[in-house]
Amino acid sequence: IILNDSKATLRSHALDGACIRGNACKHIYWDPANVTAALVTCGGLCPGLNSIIQGVTNCLWRDYGVREIIGITAGYNGLSAPSDHPCIELTPELVEEIHMKGGSILKAGRSGFDAPKICETLRSRGINLLFVIGGDGTQYAGHLLYEEARKQRLQVSVVGVPKSIDNDVLFVDRTFGFDSAVEAAAIVIRNGWVEAVSCSKGVGIIKLMGRDAGFVAAHAALASNLVDLCLVPEVEVQLDDILAHVDATIAAKGHMVIVVAEGAGQEHVATGEKDASGHTVYGDIGIFLRDTLNKYLKPKGGRTFYIDPSYIIRSVPANPIDHIYCSRLANNAVHTAMR
Repeated sequence: IILNDSKATLRSHALDGACIRGNACKHIYWDPANVTAALVTCGGLCPGLNSIIQGVTNCLWRDYGVREIIGITAGYNGLSAPSDHPCIELTPELVEEIHMKGGSILKAGRSGFDAPKICETLRSRGINLLFVIGGDGTQYAGHLLYEEARKQRLQVSVVGVPKSIDNDVLFVDRTFGFDSAVEAAAIVIRNGWVEAVSCSKGVGIIKLMGRDAGFVAAHAALASNLVDLCLVPEVEVQLDDILAHVDATIAAKGHMVIVVAEGAGQEHVATGEKDASGHTVYGDIGIFLRDTLNKYLKPKGGRTFYIDPSYIIRSVPANPIDHIYCSRLANNAVHTAMR
């Protein structure tokens, strides 16, 4: 990108697929006075959702003067069936303190996607900017909505803000909420370590979120510096190797700490089932490890301490690093939508 006389131009030799970084620009497409913007949070909770809502609202209101900002509740359900899920009018005053707490004031929800019905809602409410906050499934649905709006010749900017506590969205260096989840998980690991060292031949087992990616487990293990074995979905492991490592670690240290991502070791606990959304129903690797190691260790005078923080690490407020990152993502989403 060459900046010349306040104009940004792409030279012909630019790489195919090159992108212009989202930011404010001099010429925008939408007239702020005629903009009605809507935000929707989809899928599960993630630290930073409220920070995104706050950032988008403040940027629209203060930087562009947009006064019609709608918060869609219950995910895509609130767009497909708006009469069943009343929306919220968003203002800087309403969102002033929401970043201080976890969750989403818009009540994140799963399912409910129906592109034609959503287009009807967008048309009837005059919504021409839609911010879709969610993971890969949510963004795929957002693309289908864009295609349907294009088919119906409905003028609307659909802008996705990628969300994943597991840090596993393609083409995104880091997803918001990940740092906060790792911070919370590292505290739980310390609790598991305390239990393990307070018992002869104790083994603390901590199961963390991560169905298909082990980034939370791996980074929390590194952050705590207390973990002797970290199991992630990306690497298969044999039970005999786990038992041998447990024996060697206890012999050397007298205790052990194991961190396991929920999607790890599925070759040992696979259910072969799928849920209503078509997603694989995973077996509980944490319970499997607890029971297997208890059976193995108790005759030797050892035992396990099992901790499953589960949703605790995703319901915490965003930490300062995540909040700043969310503010940047929110601002860039608004600038991109407006132009």
